[in-house]
Amino acid sequence: MNRRQYLQATAGTLAWGLAGGAALGLTSDRKASPNEKSPAELLTEDTLAAIDKAHQYLVRKQVRDGKFRGAFGTSGYSAGVATTSLAGLSFMAGGSVPGDGKYGRNVDLCAEYVLSQVQDSGYIALSDNSVHENMYGHGFSMLFLAQVYGMTRKREIGEKLRRAVDLTAKAQNNQGGWRYQPQPVDADLSVTICQIMGLRAARDAGIHVPDDVREKCIAYVKKSRNRDGSFSYMPGAGHSSPAMTAAGVTSLYSAGIYEGPEVEQGLKVIDRTRPGKIAGMGGHYFYTHYYSVQAMWHAGGEYWNQWYPAIRDELVKSQQADGSWANDGGGPEYSAAMATIILQMPLNYLPVFAA
Repeated sequence: MNRRQYLQATAGTLAWGLAGGAALGLTSDRKASPNEKSPAELLTEDTLAAIDKAHQYLVRKQVRDGKFRGAFGTSGYSAGVATTSLAGLSFMAGGSVPGDGKYGRNVDLCAEYVLSQVQDSGYIALSDNSVHENMYGHGFSMLFLAQVYGMTRKREIGEKLRRAVDLTAKAQNNQGGWRYQPQPVDADLSVTICQIMGLRAARDAGIHVPDDVREKCIAYVKKSRNRDGSFSYMPGAGHSSPAMTAAGVTSLYSAGIYEGPEVEQGLKVIDRTRPGKIAGMGGHYFYTHYYSVQAMWHAGGEYWNQWYPAIRDELVKSQQADGSWANDGGGPEYSAAMATIILQMPLNYLPVFAA
C-alpha cells in the first residue's frame, strides 16, 4: 500500500473518530496554521513503512493475555502496564480502534490486560510489584483507558477509570504535583506530566476531575519553570533538561493553557534541541521526544513544520531490522511504542493529542 492509498484507507476511521469525539465533547482546541504541512506531505513512504514494521514487531511480541514479551520473557518493563498502555495507544494512533481496524484485536488485548491490573484502590500497577513502574505506569494507563472508554463507553472501563482518577486526585501533594508512589508526600515534574495527561484524557471522556486538582497542577508546573524559560525536575531545583522542558510545556497544553510566556519561552528552549541541531539528547531519548513532539504539534506552524520532519527522519534512520529501536531503559517494546506514537502524530487520531 502506498502513501496515498494508506491515507485514503484510514480517512473513514479518522472521520468516524472525529464524529464520535464531537458527540462525546472531544472536540479539538488545536487549530492548524495556514502554512502547516499536511499529513500526506509529512508521512513519507519510508515513514509509513517504518510504522508498519514497528507495529508488526509489537504484534509478534504481544502474548495471549495482552502484555508484551521482552528479552527476559514476560517479566520486566515489557510486561508492565506502562509498555502495554503505550503500545495500545500506538495502535490507536494509527487508526485502529477497540475491536476494529487492522490492530483492533491488539488494542482489546492491551485494554484487557491493563484493566486486570487495576487494584481495588484504583492504583494501576502489577500487584506483585514485579515491575517498578509506580505512578508512571498508572498515568500512562489512565491515559490509555480513557481513550478506550471514550470510544466504547464500556461500564467496567468507566468504573475502573473513575477509581484510578480518584486515587490520582488523592495522591496529589500540597504543591500540586505527584511522585513515584500514590501518596501526597513529594512531587516531580516527570511523574506529574503523566498524571496531568491521564486526567485530561479522563475528563474529556466524561469522567469527573475536580477543578482544584487542575488548578493546583497548573500552579506546580509554573513553579517548576526557570528564568530562562526551561523547566526543572522539581521547583527551585534550577537544573533543567530537554525532557523536563518538553514535559512542562506539554503539561500546560494538557491543562488547557495554550498561550502565555511559560508556553512561548518554553517552545523556544525546546526548539534549540531540535534533532539535527545538537549531537544527542542524553538519556531518556524516547520519553523526551514523546513530549517534545506533542509540544511542537500543539504549537503548530513553523515549529511543527521544522520539528516533525527532523524527528521523523532520525527515527526512520535508527530503526532496527526487526522493526524495533534501541533499548532506552524501558526495553525495545517500550521504544517501539513511543517511536510509533511520535511518527503517527500528524494523523491526529487520538483525542488527547488534539487537546
